[in-house]
Amino acid sequence: MAIINRERAEALIEEQVVSNIFQDAPKESVFLQLARRMPNMTSNQTRIKVLDVLPMAYWVNGDTGIKQTSEQAWDNVHISAGELAVIVPIPEAVLDDASFDILGEVQPRVMESIGQKVDAAVFFGANKPAEWRSDIITTARQAGNNVADGTDLYEKLLGVGGVFDKVENGGYMANGCVSALNMRAKLRSLRDDNGAPLFTQNMQEGARYALDGSPMYFPRNGFFDKSIAQMVVGDFSQAVYAIRQDVTVKILDQATIIDPVSKTVVYSLAQQDMIALRVVFRMGWALPNPATRLDEDRVTCPFAYLEPATAVTTQTATFTVADSSGNIAGAIVDVNGARLKTNASGQAVFNLRAGSYAYKVKKDGYKAVSGTITVASAAATQSVTLVAN
Repeated sequence: MAIINRERAEALIEEQVVSNIFQDAPKESVFLQLARRMPNMTSNQTRIKVLDVLPMAYWVNGDTGIKQTSEQAWDNVHISAGELAVIVPIPEAVLDDASFDILGEVQPRVMESIGQKVDAAVFFGANKPAEWRSDIITTARQAGNNVADGTDLYEKLLGVGGVFDKVENGGYMANGCVSALNMRAKLRSLRDDNGAPLFTQNMQEGARYALDGSPMYFPRNGFFDKSIAQMVVGDFSQAVYAIRQDVTVKILDQATIIDPVSKTVVYSLAQQDMIALRVVFRMGWALPNPATRLDEDRVTCPFAYLEPATAVTTQTATFTVADSSGNIAGAIVDVNGARLKTNASGQAVFNLRAGSYAYKVKKDGYKAVSGTITVASAAATQSVTLVAN
């Protein structure tokens, strides 16, 4: 018997279209949540005055002893603005025919990407602007605040020589932990001597992860590089940032879009009936690292990190500082924000990933010397000669 089945009536059956787009919620920047925000920048560079030399008091020897003098000095730390920007071209016909607000869908994702780029540059130095200082991982590495992976995770985190201990040895108190998402499973697997979980006490409730009172953050915006670190711990109040230009959104309809590599025209918006969403954001950051009674030379770092099972390969960069009479001990070598003091042989040894780094060498009584050192696939050396004032 002939019937009108689904196949014959297919053209008359409308598909239901769900009125939303299934997607993950945009993720925010972890660094911008945890670091301390400074007043907005009024130019592309902001100068912060940082305590560099602490005054000292002395005991007076007897009733007629001579009182000694002391000094206090300040240094300049600069925040330089780097720019993040993107242009998203869209044909006007696509906008007219779409049943969704395309621009409204694009903007949150661009904001998410901005947060990801900021976090990756600040924590790991990924594609960071040339004018920015060294990233948190590089700075912590120079201070010796890297902890090798091991079988006893609890000791590596909270024991002697662990990441928290590294931060505290510099005179800081950790107030935040940023970690790869898979660290949650490692923490859940930690057991006490009786085999009871250390972090998960109730399987019916979600665990609130914290280490020694410091809240833990497991970013999901894709910036955390597990090949470089498993966890970063530190005093985030010591990290500051300033915004030069908050996120601005502009709709272009008359511009010409040029390929940045070939310099050829890709789109002519007016001629091709297109618009483009342009988003711009400018900011800078710093680790002022002021002198403290526990770190008068400002050579420590308020951050430490747990390395992966296979640590990232770095190369030594050895600075030898001398004057006309020989090597100089006690000179401060600043490599893109990370500081070390020369030893009795006049040397300071940094461990750096491949790249070019600006350096500055100074010591009281001498003129400061600046330059650039390039690190490739082998150890690098740099001789610096200071001239007396």
